[in-house]
Amino acid sequence: MSEQFQDIVLASASPRRRELLAQVGIKTMVSPSEVDESVLIAESPEAHVIRLSCAKAMEVAERPEQPGRWFIGSDTVVVRDDVILGKPADAAGAAAMLGSLAGRSHRVISGYAVHDRLSGRTLSAAITTRVFFKDLTSREIEGYIATGEPFDKAGAYAIQGIGAFMVPRIEGSYTNVVGLPLCEVIAALEELGALEMFGRTD
Repeated sequence: MSEQFQDIVLASASPRRRELLAQVGIKTMVSPSEVDESVLIAESPEAHVIRLSCAKAMEVAERPEQPGRWFIGSDTVVVRDDVILGKPADAAGAAAMLGSLAGRSHRVISGYAVHDRLSGRTLSAAITTRVFFKDLTSREIEGYIATGEPFDKAGAYAIQGIGAFMVPRIEGSYTNVVGLPLCEVIAALEELGALEMFGRTD
């Protein structure tokens, strides 16, 4: 791939999202959005993540001083029995979340939005992955919490970290669980003219 990504902006402070894009060779500017994610309205989890993803991309794109042309916004939630699980406030909250996920499946839903500031087009969608947890002992839950990993993670775990020991299988996109559905985001970037992954050969 050529060096063609100087105009792509990631509207997120998440190092995981930046690393996912970098692993496939997409270099981005990082300009975290200032969208208030605490505002909740009556909507489905899918609508929730799409709304926030679009808001994040647009908020950064509308800054007069912000360079770049294509803006990527994303939001990820963990959903158990139609309840959105946020980040645990403390060890007790983390233990309760992990205990409620143990031995069963839940959904991880990531929204994404790619906005082209030049054309005004925005492509967005929500991608769902089903994640299965093994049964967890109280010792495993306590030990995992002691690592500190659960505290800044929705659902109190990180599949790309130590939390992988709890996940025997998933159905759907792995990168979606990490925080950004790469396949779909790359397709959106290509459709909007931001990149060609392997260029033309003719």
